[in-house]
Amino acid sequence: MHKFLLSLLLAGTIGFATETKPKMHCTLSQEGPVKISWKAFKTPLKIGVGGMFSHVEYTPAKKEGINFAEILTGASVTIDQASVDSGNKGRDAKLVKFFFEQMAGKQITGKIVSVKHDPIVRGKPKTGILDIELTMNGITRKVPMHYRFDQGRLSAEGTIDLFDFNANNALQALNKACFAKHQGKTWNDVTIGFSTHIKAVCEPIKQK
Repeated sequence: MHKFLLSLLLAGTIGFATETKPKMHCTLSQEGPVKISWKAFKTPLKIGVGGMFSHVEYTPAKKEGINFAEILTGASVTIDQASVDSGNKGRDAKLVKFFFEQMAGKQITGKIVSVKHDPIVRGKPKTGILDIELTMNGITRKVPMHYRFDQGRLSAEGTIDLFDFNANNALQALNKACFAKHQGKTWNDVTIGFSTHIKAVCEPIKQK
């Protein structure tokens, strides 16, 4: 009798332990502005100098969706080059005069053309790669960026080569203007990034 009761208890315990959690349906919506950041490099030691752009016009693809690809693919930004902000007004003035004003146009534009996610690991930040079509100096290039989503914050980072945008003359002009401080070396690779907040509202899928 005792063995029979023990068997029933054990079977019930195993059944409870293996009971699957209900599947969830989540709706994602973007909240707040998009912040654009950059980091350039100077001197033979490749010292980084970072900053952002204070005037950015963001156009979302959709107000809400069920995944990142749905709400981000097609989203675009227009950046006022003159709004470059490194936290140093003197440096910003040189960046505008000797770099950005040496190139065609007054704006940089970017558009997300694809989003691919890595395998999802429960309890870990969601990661993946998104491709951006970046237009600068009248030239458009596709730039891959690694993204990370954690606690409502989506951030992405990639690298561009200024030579890919025919910015050779602009880079030389900036290097000449900052020759002493840069010790004669201004690097052509620049790290770019953006961040925003995404809200996820999840609820169990009702079983039919």
